[in-house]
Amino acid sequence: MTWRPGAALRTAARSRLGRLAAVFLLVVGAAGGWWAASGSRDELPRGETGFATGVSKGVYDRYGILLKTYLQDTLPGVQLRLDNSEGSVENLDRVADGRDSFAIATADAVASYQKEGRERIRAIARLYDDYLQLVVPADSPVQRTADLKGKRVGIGQARSGVQLVTRRLLASAGLDAERDVQASMLGITAAADQLSKGQLDAFFWSGGLPTTALTDLSEHFPIRIVPLGDLAEAVHHVEGGGADAYRAATIPADAYPKAHPKDTAVATLAVPNLLITRDDVDRSLVQRMTKAVIDSRDRIGSEVHAAQVVDLRTAVYTDPLPLHDGASAYYRSVKP
Repeated sequence: MTWRPGAALRTAARSRLGRLAAVFLLVVGAAGGWWAASGSRDELPRGETGFATGVSKGVYDRYGILLKTYLQDTLPGVQLRLDNSEGSVENLDRVADGRDSFAIATADAVASYQKEGRERIRAIARLYDDYLQLVVPADSPVQRTADLKGKRVGIGQARSGVQLVTRRLLASAGLDAERDVQASMLGITAAADQLSKGQLDAFFWSGGLPTTALTDLSEHFPIRIVPLGDLAEAVHHVEGGGADAYRAATIPADAYPKAHPKDTAVATLAVPNLLITRDDVDRSLVQRMTKAVIDSRDRIGSEVHAAQVVDLRTAVYTDPLPLHDGASAYYRSVKP
């Protein structure tokens, strides 16, 4: 056999380049928590990726748990890490700074978000609406938001969408959260506990219907949902971005069967939830995540009733965010 130095050098160079490429992929995977086994178009995404949900026993939390279970069957190479949070505002922070690749956030929180990284946030789908809920003991004298003056009120955690909208609702009723109520920054679990113990007079919540924590509370403590429909117009005039995201809505009578008065629908406001990501998240991963969200509607909706409304016809309406390229690719692929 004739030894050819040029061929041997080319072989060695290719070998070194191959090793360098492998090291590069490992470094990228370690830094971003995500990697792909090859560049093949048909290769399924693989690796760990973070999903910021919300408070324990909230609808965001339950939705994330069920979506993770669904992905274990449909995208077995993807490990979806669920990260609990205070809610929409923290979720936006986590996606913008790269701690998570996916999250759920309300449209009003998105519109109000002005921090670094805002321009990189993208939408995957419009999911379902959050309903604004003011919860009081069944025998409370509070009949409307203005009656909360001087009362002990749970207004949501510091970086939650609940607190964002609560402050706006109070302002639209002529109340200041700092001066006119005794405000407590509590998540829904702590707020429900304090209400049942007489340590709180009322608390606000923004979530899908029904919210497990409120259902659980109503099972052992008599509660009433105060109507907020009288604020449907006034809230649009409160300063701050995102006011256009609110719409008049009705909490059905059967949302909380144990709440008082029984068999009574409650007028309120609602705000859309968006599944969000970042512009640099892998296109293939986002495309398959979008498909999973649409395809899992019936399975997830059987346990999270709010998810039953996820639909191709409405999922693309993600104002104020543009769609991620991967999400757009999915919607184009299924367009009739």
